Amino acid sequence: MRLAAIDWAMLETTLALGAVPVAGAELIRFRDDAPPGLTPEGIVDLGLRGAPNYELLQLSRPDLILSSPFYSHYEDRLRQIAPVLSLPIYTDDAPPLTLAMAALGHLAEALGDPAAGRAAQRRAEDALSAQAASLRAHADQPLCLIEIGDARHMRVFGHDSLYGSTAARLGLRNGWAERTAFSFLAPVPLEELANMPEARLVIIGPLPPQARRALSRSVLWRALPQVSGGRVWQLPRMNAFGAVPSALRFARELAAAFRAGPVEALA
Repeated sequence: MRLAAIDWAMLETTLALGAVPVAGAELIRFRDDAPPGLTPEGIVDLGLRGAPNYELLQLSRPDLILSSPFYSHYEDRLRQIAPVLSLPIYTDDAPPLTLAMAALGHLAEALGDPAAGRAAQRRAEDALSAQAASLRAHADQPLCLIEIGDARHMRVFGHDSLYGSTAARLGLRNGWAERTAFSFLAPVPLEELANMPEARLVIIGPLPPQARRALSRSVLWRALPQVSGGRVWQLPRMNAFGAVPSALRFARELAAAFRAGPVEALA
C-alpha cells in the first residue's frame, strides 16, 4: 500500500511498523527532530504540514493518507486524492503514549497486517520496561521537563505530553501538576521552578545562544533550587509531537543522562 503521511506522529507510527511511505510532510525538520536513522531516503517531501503541496501529493499516488485531528480543516480536500486515516494521539488532557501505542495496532490493521502491530507494541513495551528498571533509583524525586525559550521563559511539558506520559510509564513523577494545553504550557516564567524545589530539572533540546549567554550571567537562574543544588540534566532535541519511536528515544536519552550525571548549569 502506498502511504503518504501529513502528520509527524503518524509518519513515525508508519516507520515503526517497518513500512516506508512514498511521501511525508516537512521531512527536513522531521529528520532533525526524529530518532536518528529512523527516516529512509527517497520519501517525497510534501512541504509544510499545515499547507501541504496537494499537486505533489496527488502525483505521489497514495492509496492511503495518514493524518490526525490537527489537520481536520483540510481533510475533505485530502479525501479527494485518497482515503484518509486520521488517528488522535495528541488530544486535550490525554496521555499521548497510550494513544501512540494504540495507533500501532490501528494502522497495522489498516495495512492488513495486525501481527506487525502487536509485534511493534510488544517490542516497545519490553524496551520501556527495561528503561524503567534502570531508572527505578531516580523515582524518589519528581522531574520537571522543560524547553528553554529565552532567558526568562520556558515551555513546560505536562502529563498530556509525549515526554510526560513516557516518564509516567517509566515510573517517574512529573513535578508539573497543573494543566497544560495539548502537551505543553508556554510561555512560563523561569521563576516558576522555585515552586518545585525538590524537582530534578530536565532540559530538552539545545538552548538558544542568546538565552545561554544571558542565563550564564543571571542571578535568578543561579538562585533556582535545581541549579544551585546541582540537579540539572540536559537531553538532545527530540520530536515533542512524535509517536512510539520518539517515546523510546526519550526513555533512552533520559536513562543515559541520569547515568552520566547532572550537567554544569550553563555557567
